[in-house]
Amino acid sequence: MDLVGEALMTMRAGPAVSRRAALHGPWGLRVAGGPGLGFHVVLQGSAWLIPPDGENPTELRNGDVVVVRNGSGYGLADDPDSPLPDVAVLELPDDDAVAVGRCEGEPSTVVLCGSFALHHARPHPLIAGLPEAMHLPARAGVDQRLRSVVDLLGAELDGEQPGTSAAIPALLDLLLLYSVRTWYDRQADRGARGWAAALRDPAVSRALFQLQRSPARPWTVAGLAGVAGLSRPAFARRFTDLVGQPPLTYLTWWRMTLAGRMLRADDSTLATVAARVGYTSEFAFSKAFRRAFGVSPGSYRRTAS
Repeated sequence: MDLVGEALMTMRAGPAVSRRAALHGPWGLRVAGGPGLGFHVVLQGSAWLIPPDGENPTELRNGDVVVVRNGSGYGLADDPDSPLPDVAVLELPDDDAVAVGRCEGEPSTVVLCGSFALHHARPHPLIAGLPEAMHLPARAGVDQRLRSVVDLLGAELDGEQPGTSAAIPALLDLLLLYSVRTWYDRQADRGARGWAAALRDPAVSRALFQLQRSPARPWTVAGLAGVAGLSRPAFARRFTDLVGQPPLTYLTWWRMTLAGRMLRADDSTLATVAARVGYTSEFAFSKAFRRAFGVSPGSYRRTAS
């Protein structure tokens, strides 16, 4: 699996939830803060995304996608000055359209609203590095694959077809993947450093791919430098500069993150989990896990279940 896909799969805490909202002006919604990522796809009309402080709202037009870090909450409205009553996507009626500010005639705006639940205790740097609001405007030549996902979502929502209930969750997963990928691609095009540059850097991305694909291997900096095709000092400097931590520090972080996911997911023995993330000793694994999470693997599993 690629770097972005692996990071998202590790962070996901369940399927996306979504509702289509048919909105009649004037209208406004305030989405409460919380863990995870909120998203909105403008299927018809336009809207304004309003930050918690109300400053510098962003206009969203037909076909635009916005992914929002839910921590502080935010508003969505037909106008920056419209009132914003509280609403939660999970509390919206379970039907194909929700009328807000009901009036006669066609709605002024139709938006697909939803959220992706994420494990937030150890966010992957690719997720932690996202802005508060990731706006991907259709008019700016958005990636064609993301454009296709938006079009397919609109088509599925326009009429019940055989398999729609299965198609929409799959399309929402692609929406998140392509949104994150597109944002980092644009950052790299603008000369951004950090993970945007790491994903574009052939040497560092090869090393990251191998670390994430084979975390149990007894990696050394010299071995990773060989994968990257660089000298050991040059590789260590470049990796640390772009990723933000030395190679083996990142490897330990990734191993512990995977171990946490495994402990949440099933009842594999600690010895099995330890071996899958590169520890031949259950004692050494438990010590490393406690250092990373502050609790023993057994306590973590009991709390997470």
